Amino acid sequence: MAAAGVVSGKIVYEQEGVYIHSSCGKASDQDSLISGILRVLEKDAEVIVDWRPLDDALDSSSILCAGKDSSSVVEWTQAPKERAPRGSEHQSSYEAEWDMVNAVSFKKKAHTNGDAPGHRNGKSKWSFLFSLADLTSIKQSREGMGWSYLVFCLKDDVALPALHFHQGDSRLLIESLEKYVGLCASSQDNRILLVNCQNKSLSQSFENLLDEPAYGLIQKIKKDPYTATMVGFSKVTNYIFDSLRGSDPSTHQRPPSEMADFLSDAIPGLKINQQEEPGFEVITRIDLGERPVVQRREPVSLEEWTKSLDSEGRLLNVESMKQMIFRGGLSHSLRKQAWKFLLGYFPWDSTKEERTQLQKQKTDEYFRMKLQWKSVSEEQEKRNSRLRDYRSLIEKDVNRTDRTNKFYEGQDNPGLILLHDILMTYCMYDFDLGYIQGMSDLLSPLLYVMENEVDAFWCFASYMDQMHQNFEEQMQGMKTQLIQLSTLLRLLDSGFCSYLESQDSGYLYFCFRWLLIRFKREFSFLDILRLWEVMWTELPCKNFHLLLCCAILESEKQQIMERHYGFNEILKHINELSMKIDVEDILCKAEAISLQMAQCKELPQAVCEILGLQDSEVTTPDSDTGEDENVGTPCPTSALPSNSLPILAAASKAKDDSPAQTLSPPMPAD
Repeated sequence: MAAAGVVSGKIVYEQEGVYIHSSCGKASDQDSLISGILRVLEKDAEVIVDWRPLDDALDSSSILCAGKDSSSVVEWTQAPKERAPRGSEHQSSYEAEWDMVNAVSFKKKAHTNGDAPGHRNGKSKWSFLFSLADLTSIKQSREGMGWSYLVFCLKDDVALPALHFHQGDSRLLIESLEKYVGLCASSQDNRILLVNCQNKSLSQSFENLLDEPAYGLIQKIKKDPYTATMVGFSKVTNYIFDSLRGSDPSTHQRPPSEMADFLSDAIPGLKINQQEEPGFEVITRIDLGERPVVQRREPVSLEEWTKSLDSEGRLLNVESMKQMIFRGGLSHSLRKQAWKFLLGYFPWDSTKEERTQLQKQKTDEYFRMKLQWKSVSEEQEKRNSRLRDYRSLIEKDVNRTDRTNKFYEGQDNPGLILLHDILMTYCMYDFDLGYIQGMSDLLSPLLYVMENEVDAFWCFASYMDQMHQNFEEQMQGMKTQLIQLSTLLRLLDSGFCSYLESQDSGYLYFCFRWLLIRFKREFSFLDILRLWEVMWTELPCKNFHLLLCCAILESEKQQIMERHYGFNEILKHINELSMKIDVEDILCKAEAISLQMAQCKELPQAVCEILGLQDSEVTTPDSDTGEDENVGTPCPTSALPSNSLPILAAASKAKDDSPAQTLSPPMPAD
C-alpha cells in the first residue's frame, strides 16, 4: 500500500477500497476485482485525479509527472462493435463500451524493475490519472444497485473504467471535485453530471440566446447569469419584458416572482435581506442629519498641474492635487499624464528621470510578454485550447467595442489592432484569469487617452488589479458589493428598500452591470472619462462607486414608486437610463451623501467598514434611552474633517511611460 505521505502535491481527497471490475465475470472471481486507492491532488496550480492498485509500488512523483507528459497518459479507444448510442439506456454493461489499448508508462519505477509498462500482475495496466481540466462529465450508478460507481468521461470521448466504491460513499468525491468545477445534472439523464467550465461560461457570447423563446431564455440565463448581464442585459431585459406581455399564453402567464427567483439565484449565496443574513446589522431609523449642498469646480488645467511640480518633476502636494481632481476632474490635455499617477502606473513621488527609466523597463517587459503569444505557431495553438478560446473571444469583442467612437470606427482600424494586442498580452500577464467579456470595455477608454500601446497596457493592468475580483469565477467581489450597496441604500432610505423588496427587487441585481464595469455602459464615452478619474482619487471615501449607485437610485426613486413599477418595469426602467444620466449631477449627489454620512455621530459600524471610516471607540446606545433597538452599533465620526471622509491611500506600483505604437484620437473640448 502506498503511503499518502510519499505523494508529492497536496492531497485533497483520498479513498481506499475503490475497485475496478476488470471483466464482466462474477464477483467471486478475484481476478476481476482490482482494489485501488483514489486521490485528488493539487500540484502546480493543476488538480489531478489519480487511481492505482493498492499493491502497485509505482513512484508517486512519476505519477504526477505523467500528467504533463503526453507519452505517459493512458489511452482509451472505443470498441466500435460494443458502442451503444450516446445516452442509450439499453446497453448491457458500461464496462463493455470501452477497451484499453495502452497502459500508462511510468518511467521511473516500472522501468527500473525491468517490467514492461502495465505488466505488474496484470493490475498496473489499469492505473490512470488525468487533469481535472480534461473532465467533461461523470456518470453515476443507479440508486439501489448496492455500492456506488462512477465513470469519468474526458475530452475527445475518452471514458475511463468504472470505479466502484465498495467501502465509501462516492458523494464525498463529488463534493471534493465541486470545489474546483461546477457539476450539474444532465437534462437528458440525471445520472450524468456535466462539468460546467465557468471560465468558458463567463466569457461565452450571449448573442445567440436572443432567438430563444422567453422562458427558454430565462432557463439559460439561470445557468449563465454573468454573461447574460455583461453582454446584453439591456436587450435581454427588454426582450423578456416584451415577451412576457406577448401573445404566447405559456409565457404570458409566468409570474414576475418566477423571474425574481432566477435573478436572485443568479449569484449563489447572495443574501440581500440583512435581517436574515448572519453577521449583518439591521439598520433602521438612523437620523443622518441635513445633507450639505455640493458644488463642483472646473477641471484641473495643464497650467495648474505644471505649477504643482518641483524642479525634478515631482508633485509637491499629492493630497491637494487629488482633492482638485476629485472635485473637478481633469482637462483632456492633462489626462495622458495624470491617469498614470491615478492608476499607480507612475508612483506619486517619482521624479521625471525615474519615470523615464521606469518607462524603458516596462516597455521591455511588455514586448517580452507580447512576443510570447505572437510567437505561438498555428500548430502549437491547436494544442492550447485556452489560448484559442481567449483569442476567439478577444477578436469577437474587439470588433464590437465602442465602434461608434471615431477612434475605433471603420474596418482595419489601427485602434482595434492595438486593443486586440493589449488584451492578448494581458492573457500572458495573467493567464489564470485570461480574458473575460467586459475587459475590453475597461481597456477602451485607457487606450483612447494614452494613444500608446505600452502606456495603455500598464494602466489597464493596474486597473485590473482593482477590478480583478469582479471577473473571478466565484464572483465573490460582486456578491460583496451588492450586499454592501443594499446596506448603504437601507441606511439612506429604508422605505425605498422596502418597496423594492415588495417587488422582488431587493437584491438590486439591476445594478450588476454598473458595478461590474464601473458604469462604462451607463454614461457617454467622454462622461466615463470624467467619472473614472474622479473615482481613481479614492476620495472622499472607500467604495465611492457604491454611493454613486445610491445617488442614481435615489434620483429614480420617485418615478419608480409613484408609478408603482413592478419587477419587470424596474428592470426596464433602470436599463433605459443608459446614456441619459448627468455625470456632474450624480457626482454632486454622491459627494453630498458621503459628507452627510461623515457628519452623522452614530453611523452604524457596518457602514463605517464599507466606507473605510477611521476606527473609533464604539458605543452602544443605552437601552433606557428609548432608541430603536434595531439600530446598528454606531461608529462616531464627529472627529472627521467636515469636508471629506478619510482618504484610502492606494498602493503605488512602478509603472512607466512608453514610446510604443501611438494613435491620435479626436480631442474633446475641455
